[in-house]
Amino acid sequence: MFKLKPTVLALSSVIITTAVFASSHREAPNITRMPTLDSTDYYAFNSYEQGREGYVTMIANYIPLQDAYGGPNYFAMDPAAEYAIHIDNDGDAIEDISFTFNFTSMLAAENEGIALPVGPEGDQKMIKVPLKNVGPVSADDASAANFSEMYEMTMVTGPVRSGERTMLMPASGDMFGKPLDYIGNKTFTSMEEYERYAGQFVYNFSIPGCDDMGRVFVGQRKDPFVVNLGETFDLVNYVPVEGDSAPGAGDGNGFPGGITQSADNDDLADKNVTSIAVEVPSACVTGDGNGVIGSWTTASLPQARILNPDATFGKPEVNGGAMTQVSRLGNPLVNELVIGIGDKDKFSTSHPSGDGQFADYVTNPVLPELLNILFRDAVNTTLGASIETLAPTNFPRMDLVTAFLTGFEGVNQQATVTPSEMLRLNTGIPATPADQQSAFGVAGDDLAGFPNGRRPGDDVVDIALRVVMGRLCYPIPVNGEDTDLGLCTPDDASVGNVPFTDGAPLDASMIDTAFPYLATPKAGSE
Repeated sequence: MFKLKPTVLALSSVIITTAVFASSHREAPNITRMPTLDSTDYYAFNSYEQGREGYVTMIANYIPLQDAYGGPNYFAMDPAAEYAIHIDNDGDAIEDISFTFNFTSMLAAENEGIALPVGPEGDQKMIKVPLKNVGPVSADDASAANFSEMYEMTMVTGPVRSGERTMLMPASGDMFGKPLDYIGNKTFTSMEEYERYAGQFVYNFSIPGCDDMGRVFVGQRKDPFVVNLGETFDLVNYVPVEGDSAPGAGDGNGFPGGITQSADNDDLADKNVTSIAVEVPSACVTGDGNGVIGSWTTASLPQARILNPDATFGKPEVNGGAMTQVSRLGNPLVNELVIGIGDKDKFSTSHPSGDGQFADYVTNPVLPELLNILFRDAVNTTLGASIETLAPTNFPRMDLVTAFLTGFEGVNQQATVTPSEMLRLNTGIPATPADQQSAFGVAGDDLAGFPNGRRPGDDVVDIALRVVMGRLCYPIPVNGEDTDLGLCTPDDASVGNVPFTDGAPLDASMIDTAFPYLATPKAGSE
C-alpha cells in the first residue's frame, strides 16, 4: 500500500508499539493472579556478540517486579506451565517453529529435602530445613543447594498444538538446568562468583535439520527494562517532556518544568526477572520466506487445576485438560496501554492470526486522548497558546494500521502479509555493534534496532511516546536528511515534534555484549 524507500519505511514502523511508558509488567487483570506466567518483555534481534554473526537471539522475560531479597522461596517457574517462543517465517501469522519449555522443581535428598539432626545426642531427630540452601553455593560445589529446577526444551515444527515435536538435548549432560536465583553474597561470595556459577547453565544444543548449534539459558537476570512506573500510572505525575536542551545536558533549557534524564526515574532499577534466552542460526529459522521472521512468546496452563487439600511439595494440585494460553507478548506495550481493560484478558489468550478483532484500538487509539485530557490546559497555560488538542487528528490512524499490522516492504514485511501483531525482524540486516547502537533504533539511524526487532538497549518508551503523539507527521532525519514519510502532516499532530520522555534513560551500555546479554541479577544481600 505504501511504496517508500526501505530506510524510510523502517522509520515508519516505529508506530507499531502505539503505546507508552511500561512494558508488559502486570498488564492484564487475569495475569496478575498468575505472576509466574506473566511475560514482562520480549526481545528478538540479530546477535551482536563478536563472532556470532548470522545468529538470532530471542529473549522472553517472565515473573515481573522481582525484589532480589524475595526469599525464602524466591522465583521459581510454574512446573504445570508451558512457556514458548514462536516464530512465523512465512507471514501467515501462524507459528512455523516454536521452542517450548517445561520445568520440574526438585528438592535435594531424593526430593525429600535436606534434614539436619536436632536435639541432644542420643535423642536427635532429623528435621527438614526451611531454606533453599543450607550453605554456600558455587560453580565448584552446589551440594548445599536444597532446591533445583530442570527443564525440557522441545522444538515444534508447525502449529504448536498439532505440529511435530522433537525433544532437544544439551550437547553435554542429559538435561537442562536453571541456576538458583541470586540469593546474596554470603551464599555466592560475590557478583563475579555468581556470574561464574550461572555461566554453567548456558547450554549448546543441536537443532533438527541445522548444521550449527544453538544456545540456551534460563535463569534470573537484572530487569533490562527502564521506566518511570509509579509516577506514570499516577495520571502521569510529571511533565513528560525533556526539561533540558538535550538529554543529560543539565541546563534546564528545555520545556519549562519538564522531566530530565536520571537513573533515579527508573523504578525497575532494583528489580530482577526470569529470562528464557535462545540463540539460533538465522538460516535455521527463516524457512522459505524472505528472511523476515515474526515472533512472540506465550505461556499456557492446563485448562483445569484442582487444589490438593493435603498439599505436598510434589503435588500441590492436580492439573488436567487442554493447554490454554494465558499470556502473550510480541511488541512491547500493546496490551499494557493500547488494548482496553475489558479486552486485555482476551488479547492475552488470542493468537496473532485473530488480531483483526482489536483493529479499533489501532485506528482510534485512546492513549493520545488521555494525554490530551491530562496536559492540554497546562501546556496552553505554560506556552500562552491555544492548542485545540494535543492528540493527532488523522483518523482513522492508517499510519498505525500499516505499521502495527503489516510491516513494511523491503524492511520488515514478510513474504506473505497477514495483518497481525508480532515483533518482526529482518535477519538479513547486519547487527550493529553495542558501542555504535542508537537507543532510538531505526529512528536514530540504526536500522538494526527497534522496531526492526527489539534489542534490550532500545529505549522503546521514549520512541513510542513521541511517535504515538505524532512525531512521524513531521520530517524524520534519514541519513542526515529530513525526510517526509507521507503518512500524515504536521497539521495532524500539534505537538508531534516535542521531545516526550519519561525521564528514565536506557542504552546499550547498560546491557552485556555477550549471550544471554542481560546483566547479572541484583543480589538479595550484599
